[in-house]
Amino acid sequence: NLDGKFDKTGIPASIVTKFLAEHGVVVEKTGLYSFFIMFTIGITKGRWNTLLTALQQFKDDYDKNQSMWRIMPEFCQKFPRYERMGLRDLCQHVHEMYARHDIARLTTEMYLSELAPAMKPADAYAHIAHRQTERVEIDHLEGRVTVGLVTPYPPGIPLLIPGEVFNRKIVDYLKFSREFNRQCPGFETDIHGLVEEKGPDGIKRFFADCVR
Repeated sequence: NLDGKFDKTGIPASIVTKFLAEHGVVVEKTGLYSFFIMFTIGITKGRWNTLLTALQQFKDDYDKNQSMWRIMPEFCQKFPRYERMGLRDLCQHVHEMYARHDIARLTTEMYLSELAPAMKPADAYAHIAHRQTERVEIDHLEGRVTVGLVTPYPPGIPLLIPGEVFNRKIVDYLKFSREFNRQCPGFETDIHGLVEEKGPDGIKRFFADCVR
């Protein structure tokens, strides 16, 4: 809501974006509950009518809780776990994940938290060339100095630059992203600057390169 609190129900923008993609509509940017579509010079009435038609179809399918395999077959082919879910059920599942972790507040506090530079960006980045870096799992990142940019999408704004220190708020957000990515594959939070590795147990682990 406008007061920053989560309603009992909600429609995450990432699900609408996936739906629109299967109906030939490309979304430029996607946030938690909003998305941005770029209209260029020369766009025709037929093209934006396609968008309105797709949005109305989403609303109809949501109201009827249509099966995912019926309305988003390409997506379900990649992620079969959603085949038997209804569209409204899936929206509620992702929405409750956001609400449980209060992700809107966490994201805001993360960007407003005190970011302490430990060294100049050029000096931190030079550690890469000198092979003086260490790949650290996110559980152990607090207090470590990054050697590269860390940029979450959404919102697509750099969070850390080389030479800055991972604080508690940032690590909490990274832990949420890890949990969300495991429980909601296909709607992953993309964080540039993290390295993803799959262990022998098949579980994905996330690391950041830091000053050794």
